[in-house]
Amino acid sequence: MATNKKIEEGLDHIKAAEKSLKTSLLKWRPDYEIAADEYQKAATCFKNGKSFEQCKECLMKAAECHKQNRSLFHAAKCIDQAVLICKDLGDYRDVASLAERACNLYQQHGSPDSGSAALDKAAKLLESQHPEQALRLYQRAADVVLIEDSPRQGAEFISKVARIMVKLQMYDQAADAIRREIGLHQQSENMPAIGRLAVALVLVQLARGDTVAAEKAFKEWGNCCDVPEVQTLEMLLQAFDEEDPQAARSALNSPFIKHMDVEYSRLARDLPLPEGEVPVSKPSVRENAAPSYVSPKAHAAASEDAKKPAGADSSETKSHHSDDEYEGGLC
Repeated sequence: MATNKKIEEGLDHIKAAEKSLKTSLLKWRPDYEIAADEYQKAATCFKNGKSFEQCKECLMKAAECHKQNRSLFHAAKCIDQAVLICKDLGDYRDVASLAERACNLYQQHGSPDSGSAALDKAAKLLESQHPEQALRLYQRAADVVLIEDSPRQGAEFISKVARIMVKLQMYDQAADAIRREIGLHQQSENMPAIGRLAVALVLVQLARGDTVAAEKAFKEWGNCCDVPEVQTLEMLLQAFDEEDPQAARSALNSPFIKHMDVEYSRLARDLPLPEGEVPVSKPSVRENAAPSYVSPKAHAAASEDAKKPAGADSSETKSHHSDDEYEGGLC
């Protein structure tokens, strides 16, 4: 009963908004401010009445009225609220486009921080089910804050970009994103973060199958790592160089790798290990196998030897020794 009452109240606000938009001989211009206010009141009523589709529609109409009235910040705010209504509807198809529209309006008003926050909010809604769209929104948010020369906040968005790329197995792009993130942390002199990213970059390069690039990344940024991280990376790179899968697995199971961001710890867990040399096993004798091949000639020779008398061999041996005695000549 209360739900129906809220919906009826919302419909009354819509009628008031439409009335304020009408023109006449004495009223040449629509009253966009009053219309926007009425649409927003209607949206609130529909939200309380669980009629989310009508709520979203009224918010978009309110945003258009604010835009006509050149109140860009309030227009962006209405669109930003419509993004959250999409979550209540369970329909995420318009989330990315609405967030980008809100961001553009915030930027035009001169509020880039609010614009990046709107993109971040929408990307979090999409990250689990639509990571590709979330990736685009995080990239856009990074561009927005970097225009305002905010490297620390830009590094946070680029970090999210890199992790989604690793999740999507876009390792080439992920390596570029991590390098960009390292550069932003250099501007803010955040050395511990660079050390952690050096480990992440080595893992991504190994996932690409490029051990040379992994060693280069370690030589370039390893001086920012802590001592346990340096020892583990040295062990890991040596294991891949010597094709020792057991040593590689031992290095990848180190505590600090397991406690990295989820995407990087999963990457370490699923990283293909180097293939060690497989020892060649000696051939074994099968039971009940066929006998070895014997030449017929060898069989005939053996039978002839068996037929000879025992003394024949002794006489041949004696004659052979006698010939050897005279072989050197007379004394």
